[in-house]
Amino acid sequence: MQKNSLFNFYRQLFVICALAISPLIHAETSPQPLKALLVTGGCCHDYANQKVILKHGIEARANVVVDVIYVADANTHPALPICGHPDYAKGYDVIIHDECAADINDPAVIQGVLQPHQDGIPGVNLHCAMHCYRFGDFKKPVAVGATNAHWFEYLGLQSSGHGPQQPIAIAFTDTTHPITSGMTNWTTINEEHYNNVQVFDTAHALAHGTQVIKNKAGVQQTNDFVVAWVNTYKGKTRVFSTTIGHNNQTVADDRYLDLVTRGLLWACDKLGADGKPKPGYAK
Repeated sequence: MQKNSLFNFYRQLFVICALAISPLIHAETSPQPLKALLVTGGCCHDYANQKVILKHGIEARANVVVDVIYVADANTHPALPICGHPDYAKGYDVIIHDECAADINDPAVIQGVLQPHQDGIPGVNLHCAMHCYRFGDFKKPVAVGATNAHWFEYLGLQSSGHGPQQPIAIAFTDTTHPITSGMTNWTTINEEHYNNVQVFDTAHALAHGTQVIKNKAGVQQTNDFVVAWVNTYKGKTRVFSTTIGHNNQTVADDRYLDLVTRGLLWACDKLGADGKPKPGYAK
């Protein structure tokens, strides 16, 4: 009888210890969510709704918490709180640039925006972010190292404008990259197709887009431009960008949100070679 009581005592003690240790083991094996900062606001887009679509879409797909900096300032020089504060990325794993700030052109301010990325914080850049922080003759290829090349060097691609909105046929040109692995081509609704003034040597194209339009002379032409790519900035910082994403319907498209989420995970080195989040980062 005493032996049975002793056995039961130790068995209960073992169960209690196991239950106490289990949460500690789980905490060690389950990484904290990635912290992303979405910077948005400015001219020409429905950022009030798109910030919600992006936040919910990314958080539903990966172990990421998206904080938002948004200014309801619909001009080309929005009063973004990050400007003049080069430490704005402190505490974040990745910055998502989705602002439209074509006329924020002070080199000192631009340097402050770039500082976290120069320090190694990954970046994700969506649509009009490609047309921000520019000055000088940005319609011609900028020279590497020139003062007005700094933002384009971070992106890995220089774009200066777009034509009329028409559907864009997106074709993944590198189907072996983790971001695009298993993805299928698709055609958007009417969208803005950003031109390519130049693609830098540090960039690697993932997808091209073709769009049939009529030029100013009324002649039909087909434009073929890179629409998604990755870049290695300053030899160390991972950067993912896509020029797609003008209209809400496109931003809310599952295929678009999959692409952006994968790009974010890749930028943070949390995406497996098979295109799936690394352990602990799936949702």
